Amino acid sequence: MLPEKITLAIVDDHPIVVEGLKLLLLDKPHIDIVGSFQTGESCLKFLNGVSVDIVLLDITLPDKNGLDLCKEIKQKHPETNVIILSNHSERSIIMQALQHGASGYLLKNASANELMDCLNTAIRGQVALSEEVKGIMARPSTIMPQGFPTLTAREKEILPLIAEGLTTADIGHKLFISPLTIETHRRNLMQKFGAKNVAELIKLATLHGLT
Repeated sequence: MLPEKITLAIVDDHPIVVEGLKLLLLDKPHIDIVGSFQTGESCLKFLNGVSVDIVLLDITLPDKNGLDLCKEIKQKHPETNVIILSNHSERSIIMQALQHGASGYLLKNASANELMDCLNTAIRGQVALSEEVKGIMARPSTIMPQGFPTLTAREKEILPLIAEGLTTADIGHKLFISPLTIETHRRNLMQKFGAKNVAELIKLATLHGLT
């Protein structure tokens, strides 16, 4: 069940960025900004006492690397979604963020609508990427990710539909194949990626640029 209000913490050492985000979200009644922090350590202390739905996190912080902080937050507070908000547009950094448990990645030039879309997407348990980041991830990588699974043509067809949140029945109707066949492909995909659930499958598929 989705929360009536999304509790949000912002971690960025640039006050102008924090104030800008607060202004952008000021008229969004379902977003409750519960804290803003300039250091990773102050954020971790806060999270020890308060449950937060989403942490909007910069990579460059004065005391910690944001990617390492993301990993630490997910280890200590697995129920908290972490969305990276950064100027770093390198594919390798985006991939590392997702590997460290990030629920999404936005570049700081993203629009207010993209920000809202990503917050709403992350709270639904899906991978939240801004449009530019989606474009970066869609480009062919010169380095094949370790353990890259080999997919059949049908699996490549089904995987993006799973990532879109379509049900087994919806996918079967769209592709004119039985729900039982879809479920078989879904199980095979999870096995190939070593995913424990659909959310992890989507995240790993995104990491490989397959969604």
